[in-house]
Amino acid sequence: MSNPLEMVIGASEVQRDAALAAKHAEAAEKAEQKADRTTAIQEYRRSVTADPTEAKNLFRLAFLLDISGEEDEAITMYQRAIERPPAPINALMNLAVLFEDRGEWAAAERCLRQILETNPTHARALLYMKDVAASRGMTIDDDHERDKFKRSALLDTPVTDFELSVRARTCLKKMNIRTLGDLIRTTEAELLSYKNFGESSLVEIKQMLQIKGLRLGQGREEAHRAARKQMIDSLKGTQHEAILNKPVSEMALSVRARKALQLLNIQTMGDLVTHTEAELLGVKNFGATSLAEVRVKLVEYGLSLRTIDE
Repeated sequence: MSNPLEMVIGASEVQRDAALAAKHAEAAEKAEQKADRTTAIQEYRRSVTADPTEAKNLFRLAFLLDISGEEDEAITMYQRAIERPPAPINALMNLAVLFEDRGEWAAAERCLRQILETNPTHARALLYMKDVAASRGMTIDDDHERDKFKRSALLDTPVTDFELSVRARTCLKKMNIRTLGDLIRTTEAELLSYKNFGESSLVEIKQMLQIKGLRLGQGREEAHRAARKQMIDSLKGTQHEAILNKPVSEMALSVRARKALQLLNIQTMGDLVTHTEAELLGVKNFGATSLAEVRVKLVEYGLSLRTIDE
């Protein structure tokens, strides 16, 4: 039988370690509130060293390491967080995403199956399970195709998965920005024009996107490039092909219209026709008169602005 004195000493040590872990966890939470991620990570590391069994602190450490790009250590912490049942669903989900990003499909599937065993209707786990199943059944030899697949999964990630302030999170929700894909189709100007959305929230979101190799407005620019390529391909061999490369300065537009196009970084007629009327009207001081002027000039060249259906 165990010595009663040893049992008392053991219990005392456990209590002391738990108290120390709680102290460091509290310091980490305060650092997070101040957006001091480096200090928060250091304090959470001390907390899980003092008490390696506290799943909540393991998860917070893993999450902060994850969004900081420290994937190897993040995976280790997530794995430790799910060791004791019931495994936190958020930890399993984030771990599955990391494994999927690395092409470790079997490991990702194990995490997703564990979620679905306890929550068979978990929407995001079901969605990722389909992606993983499809990926395991196909061979992606081309690097470009593999990158496209990973990027698609990244852009489908809900913005609620990232550490954002309450104000930023609320504004994004009201603007119907649900995923990273929605976010990068939005410009800085659009965010700042929304009520209660200030510079601090903008900086916070830009930093979060930068960690993932993304930036605001990127999605819209990519859509314009794709539309421009599609239009050039459709006009190949016609009299309009060469016109798309002509600078918009040849259109002899009014000063107001020219300034608006400059704000949108529209250099050529090909750039111009990939934009919609709504996008042009969204520029400050660009009104119906300027729009009519642009439309008339484009008609002279046999061109028109892009419509939503395109």
